[in-house]
Amino acid sequence: MSQPWGARCGTGLSLGGSPAFSWTGLCVLHPNSGEQKPKLQKPATMTPRLLLLLALWSGCLPCGGVKVTLSQPRVQCRASRYPVAVDCSWTLSPVPTATFIATYRLGVATQGESRPCLQPVPEATHCSIPDIQLFSMVPYVLNITAVHPKGARSTLVPFMPERIIKPDPPEGVRLNSLPGRQLQVQWEPPRSWPFPELFSLKYWIRYRRQGAMHFRQVGPIEATAFVLRSVWPQAKYYIQVAARDLTDFGELSDWSFPAVISMALAK
Repeated sequence: MSQPWGARCGTGLSLGGSPAFSWTGLCVLHPNSGEQKPKLQKPATMTPRLLLLLALWSGCLPCGGVKVTLSQPRVQCRASRYPVAVDCSWTLSPVPTATFIATYRLGVATQGESRPCLQPVPEATHCSIPDIQLFSMVPYVLNITAVHPKGARSTLVPFMPERIIKPDPPEGVRLNSLPGRQLQVQWEPPRSWPFPELFSLKYWIRYRRQGAMHFRQVGPIEATAFVLRSVWPQAKYYIQVAARDLTDFGELSDWSFPAVISMALAK
């Protein structure tokens, strides 16, 4: 019987027109049937480019385009207009082209009635819940769903309105130098706080003399005016005011924009 003769056998799977892997073999002629079968040899070593192609191919969802991972919206709610409304806002990272469905219900039961959290447009990243039920024994549950051509992701945020009260900073801070090294500070409640006569605020003042390292702080103060005593003559002072719900619900507001005064020489 004559010796078998050989021929190279072809390449295997390819990705994007480039061979993903290949095998070669010796085609062996069997003496009785004439059938040719490949005798496999050691596969070629995968290159770094090949490994990258395989990783991209296996992670493609779907393989027709770039994979987009849509994150869950990160939601924050604040009752700066208590008790008129709760305002919520959210961010999405990375920022895709998305619309949002914002709803809420009172209570965690899934059969509870859902109502829309009011948005100006579906693309807006903020909404408002009106007509808050005061001192509810069950939490509100906000549902923000981001809708994208590649899918949708939702975030549920439970909250009690009284626990997220955070007024806006006081406004109209005014400073007046008084005789006897005294400094009068006056301000107004934030305009966003709807009923300051019924839902009172209390205030803190912090002040710093130019050149000093740290602020000094006084409060709480239930009025909208206060007199600082023993201030330094011929010194410049920076003064800010913050507010909080009178009953200690929620948290302190941000500090107001600094008001500045240069004290006159003491008389």
